[in-house]
Amino acid sequence: MACMSVLTRDEAQLRAQFLDVHRYTVDLDLTTGAETFDSRTAIRFTARADGDTFVELKPAELRSVTLDGQPLDPESLSENRLPLKNLTAGEHELRVDAAMRYSRTGEGMHRFTDPSDGETYVYTQLFMDDVQRVFAAFDQPDLKAVFEVSVKAPAGWTVLANGVTARRDDGAWQAAPTPLISTYLVAVAAGPWHSVRTEHRGLPFALHCRRSLAPHLDTDADEILDVTRACFDRYHEKFQEPYPFDSYDQAFVPEFNAGAMENPGLVTFRDDFVYRSAVTDTERQTRAMVIAHEMAHMWFGDLVTLKWWDDIWLNESFAEYMGYQTTAEATRFTDPWTEFGVTRKAWGYDADQRPTTHPVAPENVDDTASALLNFDGISYAKGASALRQLAAWLGEKDFLAGINTHFERHKFSNATLADFIDSLASATDRDVHAWADSWLRTTGVDTLTPVIASAGGTCTLTADRAGSRPHRLSAGLYDHDVADEGRLVLRERVGLDVPQSAPQPIGKRPALVLLNDGDITYAKLRFDAASFETVRTSLSGLPDPLTRAVVWNALRDAVRDGELPPAAYLDAARAHLPYETDLAVAQGVLAFAAGQLTEQYLTPGDRPAALATLTSLCRDLLRRTEDGDHPGLRLIAVRHLISVAAHPETIAAWLADGTVPGGPELDPELRWRVLARLAALGATDEDAIAAELARDPSATGQEGAARCRAALPDPEAKRAAWEAMFAGDDLSNYLFTATAQGFWQLEQADLVREYVPRFYPDAVALAARRGPAIAVAAGRWCFPAHAVDAENLALGEACLRDGDLTPALRRTLADRLDDLSRALRVRAGQRTE
Repeated sequence: MACMSVLTRDEAQLRAQFLDVHRYTVDLDLTTGAETFDSRTAIRFTARADGDTFVELKPAELRSVTLDGQPLDPESLSENRLPLKNLTAGEHELRVDAAMRYSRTGEGMHRFTDPSDGETYVYTQLFMDDVQRVFAAFDQPDLKAVFEVSVKAPAGWTVLANGVTARRDDGAWQAAPTPLISTYLVAVAAGPWHSVRTEHRGLPFALHCRRSLAPHLDTDADEILDVTRACFDRYHEKFQEPYPFDSYDQAFVPEFNAGAMENPGLVTFRDDFVYRSAVTDTERQTRAMVIAHEMAHMWFGDLVTLKWWDDIWLNESFAEYMGYQTTAEATRFTDPWTEFGVTRKAWGYDADQRPTTHPVAPENVDDTASALLNFDGISYAKGASALRQLAAWLGEKDFLAGINTHFERHKFSNATLADFIDSLASATDRDVHAWADSWLRTTGVDTLTPVIASAGGTCTLTADRAGSRPHRLSAGLYDHDVADEGRLVLRERVGLDVPQSAPQPIGKRPALVLLNDGDITYAKLRFDAASFETVRTSLSGLPDPLTRAVVWNALRDAVRDGELPPAAYLDAARAHLPYETDLAVAQGVLAFAAGQLTEQYLTPGDRPAALATLTSLCRDLLRRTEDGDHPGLRLIAVRHLISVAAHPETIAAWLADGTVPGGPELDPELRWRVLARLAALGATDEDAIAAELARDPSATGQEGAARCRAALPDPEAKRAAWEAMFAGDDLSNYLFTATAQGFWQLEQADLVREYVPRFYPDAVALAARRGPAIAVAAGRWCFPAHAVDAENLALGEACLRDGDLTPALRRTLADRLDDLSRALRVRAGQRTE
């Protein structure tokens, strides 16, 4: 991939002062072949003074450019910048005619041909600065304009866009002009879509997916639309500004890099959310939350947009908070905060303890490349946790009043964090600015530990804080149930403001004191000795799943910090998870135990015993769910039993029979999961993989086959997989990831040892060639995380120190190396015990 100049904050500020952009007229022709499409753009803008500026464009071929009817030299294009010199104050019109390349990496205009039926689909993903891969633009968020888009598409295709689309007399599709929006929010999706259409509150609503997924979308359409309508109505109860666009389309698109994208009026989702195979109710809840998250962006992000990318956290944190809260309030999924606590917050805690941590609201975002690095657990999970803490501190009424003031002041415009804080401050007497300084401008995770003092037969509680932030939280006081010693009963939840002005009286000593019961704040938790003993013996006796999630997260953090042996976490899981009823908790605990803990924190010598423990645990869950009353829990147990299988016989029999004894039947997802594990264990071959692909020739099947082939313990299979990932550019983003997921297997450490040092120079070259999406995928999935040794760490540190890394690869690699260093410390702690 050729180099693209990044836009700096200073350049954006100067251009915003110089220009006022009014309207884009964009004409796209998608009928010119499989490699490129035609893009013709007319931009009407005003220069506020005489001077020079530039427009961004990344064409395959720049055919012509005119400014106010006068031709400009196409050869003046330098990298992705076309200079506009000697502009006079006043109105201007720029016209650009170019051929643009389709993408296979999910950036710009992505093109995908469905292997199931040969149908082709294209869609745009223009965040953060990829609009220039589709049409010429002044590509920064605070130069909002009206966009009028037309698309010429092959016969039989439907074209979707930000506004309602209709076919013109000449056969092209015309989208209604947008209100004022930012360049990165323009969206087009075209292909022979299968659509489910309805209306709500007088607006057209629709769902779209590729034709091969039609039966699966139709099965879930009522649920998806019910969630959509419920969230739409709930936001209109919360927000005074009405929904600002003319329609609401949700398109489930192939090979999408993120979970979803908040394009106004046309939200794009990864089509994994159209379920082909059985899923748990927690996975359905996640889909509902993502729908709610993206809809929140229609107001916060689209109606009011950040001025510069340093405030992108605010978009995502707000949508994350609103997504979970509105899902809980408006849908049948009433407890999404448990999943947030056990899964999303762990993502935030991990990111916030790495050297690459940054404030929720970073101040040094000097260019677009730097901004792209801040899409992490801090911007999403920590930011949402901070806003949840803020809502608790202000009260929901004042919090929403401030939000609505913000929308009223800045609708169809841009705003900064300072504007947001000023809006909140207008609704309360509390010092919101001081709160923001403590929570949004600092890094790291506070740690809270209960200190219990006893005098005269009664106790007091003080929350000892290692850190600097104020916290509003509840402390749960739990006693043993006199009728059942294994059960715990909530005595009361005591409200605390940390730091406390005085110790809190709590009466007689509880069996368990749990700080942050209810998970309202963001902090690591520790236990006093008596409370830890209660956790060890009675964790499964806690009555509330969110409480159990808080406890499991505390144990997870203690393992990662080297304060709790990994074996002790496994013992707790073995003792208590067979009695777990909440799907999010069961999934979260098993994922950590079978993942980081078993694959990195335990030594190779301890791993077989851990796999045996997890296998036994999963078998207990299977026995408990034989009555069919807990299909989600049973599915979780089946999935994890497959992933931890140390011997192939049981799961090979499942594959041969097409079912797990007692259910479930093996659907495509489970069949590929079993085959991938058999490949890693050396218990299958290319013929079996080819036969499974013939059985399931879908895009997901192609990914499954790539994953299985890369997992085969054969030198030639490893060589072919490595060459496909690093020597060629043919793999799409999804096929690249699937191949990488199969490549490294702990059982094959000797076989793949030679590839560990090759990873670093090969990844550097790949990232420079294929761009940030593949760079992140390479850093995340191709990294040899299984090689927990000083040699691998030294190789990686040398690469960071001496290599010419792209920003995306540098950040991802730095994070993976810190995880590796942590694993080495945890292992070293086990040796000294």
